[in-house]
Amino acid sequence: MKRIFLSLLFICGLTVATAQTAKEVLDKCAATLSNKDGVQADFAMTSAQYGNANGSISVKGQMFCARTSVATMWFDGKTLWTYMAKNDEVSITTPTAERLQTLNPYNFINLYKKGFKYAMTKSEKLYNVHLTSKDKGRGVQEMFITVDKSSYHPTEVKLLQKQKWTTFTITNLKMAKLADDVFRFNSKDFPSAEVIDLR
Repeated sequence: MKRIFLSLLFICGLTVATAQTAKEVLDKCAATLSNKDGVQADFAMTSAQYGNANGSISVKGQMFCARTSVATMWFDGKTLWTYMAKNDEVSITTPTAERLQTLNPYNFINLYKKGFKYAMTKSEKLYNVHLTSKDKGRGVQEMFITVDKSSYHPTEVKLLQKQKWTTFTITNLKMAKLADDVFRFNSKDFPSAEVIDLR
């Protein structure tokens, strides 16, 4: 009986250690992306809910600007402008936190810190962190975050929302000095665009 009890304690200890290590990896990953001046990267999105897209993204704190051949989005921390090239129109909204989670692959920087259980596996060059929500009513139920071991840069973020997966593959990540204006729509750059304010 004593041997069984000690074995259970050992297994529990391993589980806690793994959870702490997984969070430490994500903390280091988040720290590399929290450059006060901003970061830039290329991405490919595959989504059962929102379709597929390739593009680039600039991030500074809560702000981001994502560009694809179909649309460009600017978010200044409060307002989201979405320009659709095909229609030459821009819609203005105040997005929900759930909507932002699928638009910004770097939103996991703050998302992972509360309400998730952690598990992690490792390969030669990558950490693979699996997060499961403790709250069944939460918008994001699961996340997989793949982190490069040498740089602590994320290489893939996979989110489960409404039983549908969205995957962001991230490449060419680099630090950048970005002005706040980068994250706001400028009507002078799109003089013929129809503006639709949905706030």
